[in-house]
Amino acid sequence: MTNINSGFTPDRIGILIFAVLLVYMIISIVQYIKAKHVVGYEVMEGSLSQNNTYTAIALRDEEVVENDTAGSVYYFATEDRRVAKGDLVYIVDEADSLADMSSLTGDASAVSLTDKDYAEIKEDIEDFTSTFNKNNFSSVYDFKNSINGTLSKLVNTSYLNNIGDLSSSTHNFIYRNAPSSGIVLYSKDGYEGLTLQDMKSDLFDQTTYEKTTFGSSEVVTADAPVYKLAKNEDWSVVIQVDDQETADYLMDQEYIKIKFLKNQVTVWGQVSTYTNSKGEIFVQFSFTNSMITFATDRFLSIELIIENETGLKIPNSSIIEKNFYVIPSELVMETAEGNTVVQRKTYLEDGSQSSEDVVVSIHSQVDDKYYIDQDAIASGDILMYPATGEEFTVSEVASLTGVYNINKGYADFKQIEVLYSNDEYSIVKSGTEYGLNVYDYIALDATSVTDDELIYD
Repeated sequence: MTNINSGFTPDRIGILIFAVLLVYMIISIVQYIKAKHVVGYEVMEGSLSQNNTYTAIALRDEEVVENDTAGSVYYFATEDRRVAKGDLVYIVDEADSLADMSSLTGDASAVSLTDKDYAEIKEDIEDFTSTFNKNNFSSVYDFKNSINGTLSKLVNTSYLNNIGDLSSSTHNFIYRNAPSSGIVLYSKDGYEGLTLQDMKSDLFDQTTYEKTTFGSSEVVTADAPVYKLAKNEDWSVVIQVDDQETADYLMDQEYIKIKFLKNQVTVWGQVSTYTNSKGEIFVQFSFTNSMITFATDRFLSIELIIENETGLKIPNSSIIEKNFYVIPSELVMETAEGNTVVQRKTYLEDGSQSSEDVVVSIHSQVDDKYYIDQDAIASGDILMYPATGEEFTVSEVASLTGVYNINKGYADFKQIEVLYSNDEYSIVKSGTEYGLNVYDYIALDATSVTDDELIYD
């Protein structure tokens, strides 16, 4: 007799369980692929790092002084040092008598440096080495000219002390004094007299910048420039910015703290702006001191010391604009259950007037008006003032900037107040009545969700 086993064997049970699990896994994978995936972002406190370093053009009240008599020029005033009106700046040797040192008697041809002279040269060298930046190698040439100027002054002073020893037949010196007080500069570059309204981007191109340096003992023609004076401490630097937003932000500050990278000196500058006919935007920072420190510099690397805005740091991809109806706050009531409602005018089947309570969400308050979700009420709805029974027709629409909060598993719009932004992130104000708090979760991509959409199953 044949024994037929009609029940499930262990092998068959195992196969059945495996098949059920396989079907479940396939269904789960399909559901996951089809589901909308919303990536959350945890809101944290932070600040934005900004690149506030610029190349600036220095503008000063500069007067180029021209020579009136041809001859060899010998300078006696030290560059980037102040002279008073009437101080000797240079002499013109029409007969070039000083070129022949043998015409001087005694030891006049020997230049002897005093301890004070050595101290002056040492101070110049120490100032240069302490601020030298290899990325700005051109400053070496400015330093060279400065040292040459100091040595020329010492040599020329020796000449000056012995001019009386020259024979009358060769004595033909013309003394030239400063027409006004100021800082002596032995160079010109064509930027003298520039103002903010003269600015254009080409002026910032240092590859085409040319500066003429005046040297002692050179032969100078009549009416040729021989030196210039920076005449007062009122001066400024100008930078070019890329967008009007940056210019407006700086202008709103009125005064900005500026750090000069050459020597780390910081000063406060008053802000003004100008946009030329090409749409190029420039910002000027004006000062009333420290001009002498940078008198020989036309281009300066500066850093704007702006207090970084701190608050809640969120990605810009989370930010969205949303429209709301704007209604008077007197229309909104709070029920015993804690809901905020408005009374909407309705009509019964018999045509008689009635009203209904509509639950609304308040997203912002500006003065005495509330911003209400558009899915709760509609344009043209008639709302009733609870206190008077007067009617109000819904019509005004305005937008708010915000993000979608997903703490509760659905997309809930929250208004934000942006304090500062860069290309990737924004700093928003924390602790606002209808806004965000630290550790809230928001949708990383605001366009990936809709109002009240469920985020988690």
